Amino acid sequence: MPSTPPLAYVIAGSEATGGAGIQADLKTFQQLGTYGVGTLTCIVSFDPRNGWAHRFVPVDPQVIADQFEAATATHDLDVVKVGMLGTTATIDVVARSLASRPWRHVVLDPVLLCKGQEPGAALDTDTALREQVLPLATVVTPNLFESKTLAGMDSVESVDDLIEAARRIHDQLDTIAGPRYVVAKGGVELPGSDAVDVVVDGEHVTVLRTPKIGEERVSGAGCTFAAAITAELAKDTDVVSAVRIAKGVVTAGIRGRVAGRTPFDTVWQGASAVGQ
Repeated sequence: MPSTPPLAYVIAGSEATGGAGIQADLKTFQQLGTYGVGTLTCIVSFDPRNGWAHRFVPVDPQVIADQFEAATATHDLDVVKVGMLGTTATIDVVARSLASRPWRHVVLDPVLLCKGQEPGAALDTDTALREQVLPLATVVTPNLFESKTLAGMDSVESVDDLIEAARRIHDQLDTIAGPRYVVAKGGVELPGSDAVDVVVDGEHVTVLRTPKIGEERVSGAGCTFAAAITAELAKDTDVVSAVRIAKGVVTAGIRGRVAGRTPFDTVWQGASAVGQ
């Protein structure tokens, strides 16, 4: 008989070097024992002749809708990660698609800045993301910059600030359909010797710490983190436990990071056993 593994769905962009985006998401799903299904929203490639700046090409909205239709017609998907969207047209079609069916979990990795966009376009997409996709999310995983921006704070410089930012973001979420979780990531940019993440569900605060591995950002860490949470939720793991496992996966991936000719390293999802 055919097997029926846990299903994890991702709606995100392609990153041509393999270090982030849907490539990292699907590898993370596989690592954690889930069957990955993906819908592509855009193609991002670094430009090695221009300081490794981003080149950004959106996928036609109808093509995104067609991918969503095919994926959801083929599989009973109820846990989805939303990553890079990049345009207001993409956000609109993704929001409408998500709202067309019930979800047990929508994990939003709120990419608020794409270096291939003009500032005005970035502002428009930020606003659309807040208004159309954020209310659908059950788990939101902003990094330090995204936490500060979504919370409307001038700075986030301590764990207490990070908790306050997560609380403010949580207050923006629609809680009618059930509990919501904000996982604010301090990463290497939050001062201190530890990489700190906080989980806020409106009532409880969980602080997770691991010693920092260097002081440089590693590409794909955020994608891998949100994808690992999604994979664990697909296996019926509770949210806080899923975040703990995801943090272990990312820590191992950063420790075993892959170097290339880029000025940054990338996370390796196969660096070690799960959660170690």
